[in-house]
Amino acid sequence: MAGRAFVYNKKLAQIDSYVSAKTMANATDAIKAQGEIDGKHYGLGMFDSGLGVWGNKKLLDAAGVKYPTGVDDAWTAAEFDAALKALKAKDADGKVLDVSEQYGLATEWGTYGFSPIVWSAGGALLKDGKAEGALDSPKVVSAMKTFQSWKTYVDPNTDGNAFAKGKVALSWVGNWTYPGYDKALGDDLVVLPLPDFGNGSKTGQGSWAWGIGADTKNAKAAGAFLDHLLSDDSVGAMTKANGSVPGTESALAKSELYKQGGPLQLFADQLAKPCGDSDIDKSCVAVTRPVTAGYPTVTAKFSQALNAIYGGADPKETLEKAARSIDQDFSDNAGYEIP
Repeated sequence: MAGRAFVYNKKLAQIDSYVSAKTMANATDAIKAQGEIDGKHYGLGMFDSGLGVWGNKKLLDAAGVKYPTGVDDAWTAAEFDAALKALKAKDADGKVLDVSEQYGLATEWGTYGFSPIVWSAGGALLKDGKAEGALDSPKVVSAMKTFQSWKTYVDPNTDGNAFAKGKVALSWVGNWTYPGYDKALGDDLVVLPLPDFGNGSKTGQGSWAWGIGADTKNAKAAGAFLDHLLSDDSVGAMTKANGSVPGTESALAKSELYKQGGPLQLFADQLAKPCGDSDIDKSCVAVTRPVTAGYPTVTAKFSQALNAIYGGADPKETLEKAARSIDQDFSDNAGYEIP
């Protein structure tokens, strides 16, 4: 996301001419989408990320809750709400959901973790360079009201271990929590897609990416280095160490976690349907955060609005204010268009 700022300031070179055709072809579509601007590639990542709702099968079964088997049968928002109610009826304190409050919602976690609600409701953080009408649309306002209503079911999770300790049945977070959750729950662990607010279940995606400086005198050598970093050996070693989704097709197919039939196949399935630069419709699942040099403003205003709504603020007024602030900043900066 910040990469576009470097493109805007002409600090990054197009990498298509420097990495091999094999490397570019082997990168997953989702990885290419996060580093692509106007059909040109400025960055490639070794690994990707994704969101889901981790479930404790023992607690779900005890409450009689039927849960999705994959991204194509995600809970609707109403079904998710019904699941929370059923779980609450079997829970001592009624707190059955974790949304990683310990990360803070007025942070990048707020944007990454919960902008999928906006997309799943048929909205966007930005559409055609504007937030007004996209971020504050009636469908997004309604979805945020629903999200706000779920706070009553949320455990504050101050130590980050509410789900691992069995205090809650559901945890809305990313793939990176798998090692600890797997160790704690074993065969009782299941990962589910985020709820569908009408436009299909959505997930955030993207991670650190490598690029080549625009003024370097060693672009060919840098490209060769990226070819090495994006080889199966390098990507495999990296993703084995950090548990992330491999960023290449060949490494993904070999991954014990993410391959077909693996325990984390859901994340790979979601990333196999990237929205890219197209409209965010029901046919795609993985959405990049807005690729713009104005992203710091977008994420700051959205995450602050999200946190306020979660705390009880009026969703309509809060989203309208955030959209106006974003659009004013973009107007002040010529839309952050690349010269």
